[in-house]
Parts: sequence; structure tokens; C-alpha cells
Amino acid sequence: MSEIGQVAYLALLAFLAPFGAHRLRLLWLRARRPARVEHRAWRGSLPTVTVQLPVYNEANVIERLIDAACRLDYPTDRLEIQVLDDSDDETVVLAGRRARAWRARGIDIRHIRRRSREGFKAGALAHGTSVARGEFLVVLDADFVPPPGLIRDLLPPFEDPSVGAVQAAWDHLSPDASWLTRAQALFLDAHFAIEHEARYRAGLFFNFNGSAGMWRRGCIEAAGGWQSDTLTEDVDLSYRAQLAGWRFVYRDDVRVPAELPSSLRAVEIQQSRWTQGGIQSARKLLPRIWRARLPAAHKLEATAHLAGHIVHPLTLTMAVALAGAGWLAGTGFGLPSIVHAFALFLATVPFVLFYGAAGAIRKRRGIARRIVEALLLGLGLGVPLTFAVLRGVGGRRTPFARTPKRGFSPTVGYRARLAGGTALIRFGLAVALAGAIVNTALLGSPAAIPFTALFAAGYALTSRECLRTPPSPAVPG
Repeated sequence: MSEIGQVAYLALLAFLAPFGAHRLRLLWLRARRPARVEHRAWRGSLPTVTVQLPVYNEANVIERLIDAACRLDYPTDRLEIQVLDDSDDETVVLAGRRARAWRARGIDIRHIRRRSREGFKAGALAHGTSVARGEFLVVLDADFVPPPGLIRDLLPPFEDPSVGAVQAAWDHLSPDASWLTRAQALFLDAHFAIEHEARYRAGLFFNFNGSAGMWRRGCIEAAGGWQSDTLTEDVDLSYRAQLAGWRFVYRDDVRVPAELPSSLRAVEIQQSRWTQGGIQSARKLLPRIWRARLPAAHKLEATAHLAGHIVHPLTLTMAVALAGAGWLAGTGFGLPSIVHAFALFLATVPFVLFYGAAGAIRKRRGIARRIVEALLLGLGLGVPLTFAVLRGVGGRRTPFARTPKRGFSPTVGYRARLAGGTALIRFGLAVALAGAIVNTALLGSPAAIPFTALFAAGYALTSRECLRTPPSPAVPG
């Protein structure tokens, strides 16, 4: 049995090692490649731009969103605002009233309602695009507050006719509200400041992020349009467009702040949708990517990006293995201390460097605390995100679940119900790992304790967050 445990443990480490190595590679790519400078000013007459606001039951933020979109600094005769409203709650009344008020002030704003919510966000964007009058389209999700100059910042790179989309960086409205928002802010800082910037500098594929970006309408149409067969319609269309020969531009110097989910369940809803959709996109696109005439670097990076969520079931399996070994023997699989030290190194050092660099680039305060919080949240999310991976791998189709938002002055008390099954598994793992640490310490094999403690802390912290969140009605779709 000991030999089987050793082999399984070492195999898990071997599978996990590439994920840390990939983070280091992205850091290296960003550091060794110079920043790319695209067009910074539009020459000639300004084109017509349509701003699309896809919303579903967003009573707490819809007025803020419409106000910010209508205040964008762009000639009103060449600006169209589409409120793509699939709501079935108070949002409909609030959006309609706000749209009428801005229309009376000379803004071309349309409150567009569909007969059904078919295709969810992708369906709403496809419908809006079919009736839009703009040559270029800006997409803004409900939780974003764009700066007035956003259109003028994103437009200039489109002077190159090969550019199909321009993505701005996401920023945060309240990054320091709690440990949850600090951890999420660091996740997103790393995604944009390092992942996107590294891929863009290296000429690799990267994705439009669903919001705070601008599309050339001709690119959307040439790539096959918005499709709803994955939960990440943004990733899907991005890769199809780049496979068709379109070039994407990333503007890290353009920042668009958005609201961060304020509860653990809201984080789980958002992250589970991204995870399941990412795996769905991998199933759909990777065969096409590997058949395409692309450099090997493009294919490998696309694979690492789209299939990266596989790390969640691997880390969950490692947690179960550590708990089991601690309870059954407490001897750390009988492996030498250097192996456990190496395991801890793999699980921490690449990610500490990755997130630490992101925090430094974004000039965040208290970087050490943020890194610890991000690592623990990432581990604690392993349970729900493993289920999301399994749904994606199994081809299961699920509705597009919106992320609950509070806004500055909540109109509706939206809260998401705690997922009882995943909460119990997380709590059980926290208890099992804590017991494994005690048993291991008593049996005199301390080398495995730090690695086990890292997992125990992640599950314990997120379990505590579950206990602090009272149960409430589920947020609709």
C-alpha cells in the first residue's frame, strides 16, 4: 500500500508541475518582450460606434451602467447605446425609465427586449449586433463603470484593417473591501497585467474578456458570430476570430473598473461559469487549433490557456491524498523530506512570483497578504471548480448563471444560496486535513506538514466564509 501511495503522490506532483512552470513562462515572456505600441490617435472622420449593454436582472447596477455608457465622450450623432435587456424583474422598469431620460437628452439609446432568453448573453449580443448601426461595437457588462474616454482609447488600433478586437484591462471599484475582493483583484491583475500582456507581446492568441473591449463588426461576422454552445462565448469567438486571421490588440494602459463579487457564493458562481465554459471551449476549439497552420508556440499556449482549469481536480485529488495519508499512516508516504519540500515549492513559489509581480505592476499595497489570500482562495475554490470541470468534460449544458451584484445603493437584496454539497465537502476536507496534521506530528513525520497545512488553511478559510453567509433565495439564472 505504501508503494502505491508513493507512486500516486509522485504522479500528482508530476501532473501539477507544468501549471507552475507555465506561470513562470508567462512571467518570462512578459519580461523579455518589449511592450507593443499601437496607434494612439484616430485619423480621419470618426466612425459610428455601438455600445452594447447585455443585462439580465441587474436592478442594483442597471442605472449606474446606463448613466456611465451615456456619458462616454463621443459625438452623439455617431454613438448608439443598446440596452440588451433579457430581465424578468425590476430591471425592466428601471432600464426603460433611464433610457427614456437619456433619449430626451439627445442620446441614441435603445431598450431592446427579446421574446425569450435563448442563447443567454451570446444570444442577446447576436440579436443586438444584427440591428446595430455601428461599424464597431463596445461590450460592457452590468458591473462595469467605463471611463468617459473609453471609446477614443480603444478605437485607434482599428486603423490597421487586420485588427478585429481591442481589449482594455479590468480594474476594480472596491478591491480592498474584504479578503475576498483582495484575492479576486490579484487574480484579475495577474490575468491582465501578466497573462494578456505576455501573450500580446509574444504575438500569441489571447481572448476578449466579455466586457471592456471593442470589436470590429466585420470580424464578428467573418468569424461566425456569437455562439451559445459554451458558457464562455467571449473565449469561443476570440479564438475563432484569430484562427480566421484577425489580430487582437491589448491595451493594458486603458483600465475599466468593475464590481468584484462580495460573497464566496457569488465568487463560486462566476468562477464556475468561467471554468465550465473554458473546458467547453477547449473541447470545441483545440482540435481546430491543432489542425491549423500555426506555430507550435501558438498551439501549446492555446492548449495551456483553454485546458488550464484541469488543475482544479488535480489539486483536489492532492488534498484528498494528503488527508488520507495523514490519517492512515502519518508518515508522508514514506518519502524523504526533500520530496515534500519540493511539493511545497511547486505549490507556492511559481504562484508567489506570479501574483507578486502582478501586485507590483499594479502598485497594490500589502502584496504579501494579498498573495496568501489569493493562494488560499484558489485552493478553497477547488471543490466547486472541480465539479465545473467535470460538467465541461462531460459535455453537460447548463444555463448561464449571472453573478449577483450589489451596486453602490442596492435596490434588490440579491444573494445566492450556498451550495450545500460543495460546502460540506470543503468543510469535511478542512477537518480531515487538520486531523492529518495532528496525526502526522504525533507519528514524527513533520516533513509533510507544511504542504498539508497549506491545503487545510485554504479549505478552512473558505469554510469559515460559508458559515458567515446566511442562506437566502437563489438568484435566478
